[in-house]
This record gives sequence, structure tokens and C-alpha cells, in this order.
Amino acid sequence: MSFIVCIMRIIGGRFKGRRFNPPANKWPTRPTTDFAKEGLFNILANRFDFADIKMLDIFGGTGNHSYEAISRGCMQVTYVDQHRPCVKYVEQIAEKLGIGTELHIKHTDAARFIANVIDEYDYIFAGPPYGLTWLEQIPDLIFNADMLREGGLLVLEHNQAHSFTRHRHFEQMRKYGGSLFSFFTVNQSIAE
Repeated sequence: MSFIVCIMRIIGGRFKGRRFNPPANKWPTRPTTDFAKEGLFNILANRFDFADIKMLDIFGGTGNHSYEAISRGCMQVTYVDQHRPCVKYVEQIAEKLGIGTELHIKHTDAARFIANVIDEYDYIFAGPPYGLTWLEQIPDLIFNADMLREGGLLVLEHNQAHSFTRHRHFEQMRKYGGSLFSFFTVNQSIAE
């Protein structure tokens, strides 16, 4: 019997160097590697002042992206996941780090959350399971729900089985090992 050891590390900010070991060997999660997360957050740090943005971490899993954003100064992060053990784990980490005022945890299905959302976000990170049957619909669902503020950014993590380069809101793609990050923005000429 083999076990997957998942060690998460916060890369920057006030919790830099903190490590977590979620019991994720039986969870339907795929935590972003430190290498990929560091590359992504280097791009984000050049684009945003984290203290000024409102973030959504949808398909939040272990909470990896939420902790990183809060560590870097984000004061409004909404975490969404339907898997109860993940949610409980994130609640425990939020308590350990003392970030209960910054992190708003929602235990719900991502599709239901998107369909009922009334908020707008500056940054949305979506890290769905690669085998999710509606993965390719995620950008359209988010843009159709007007979830992204003008000047905001959606980053969708996926594998090479998916390509979004022809999507009308596509901006760029970055590759880190086997993970691809597609970036989407509100195009003003389309929005007008």
C-alpha cells in the first residue's frame, strides 16, 4: 500500500516558510506544486497589490492558494470546496494561523456557488480536478455570471488536454511542469 505525502509550503509574506501536511492521500485533490505556485504568485505580485484585492479560490482543496494570498496581504479571500474533509482541514489551518477574518469558507459545490454568486472579485483562481466533465465551461460560467471586476483576472489550472487560447477573454498561458495556467481578463472592447 502506498501513500501520497502532500507537504504544502507558504512561499511568501508573513507566513513564509510555514509547512502543512494535509491528510490528502484519499482526497479528490491535486495540490499545485510549490514550483508552479511560486511562478504564478511571482506574476500576480507584479500585477496586484494583494492588500487591495478581493479573491475567490474555487475548487479550493487544501487551501494552498488562499493561505498564500492571505500571507501576502489579501484581506478578503473566499474559499469554496464541496469535499467536507478539505473544508474541515482549511477551518483548522485558518484557526491555527489566526486568519478567520480574512478567509471566508464556503462548503458548497462550485457550480452551485457560481450560479448563485452575487459578489465580484479582482482575482479568481480555479483549480478543478483535471477530469471534471465541465472544466472547459468554467471561464464562460464565470464571465456570464459577471464575477470578475473590470481589470480583474481569472486563472484556471488545467493540463494539456485542454486549451483556451481561442477563448474571447484569454490573455496568456504559463506552463509549470505538467500544470498549465490559463489567464483570462475582461476585455474592455468586448465589455462595451
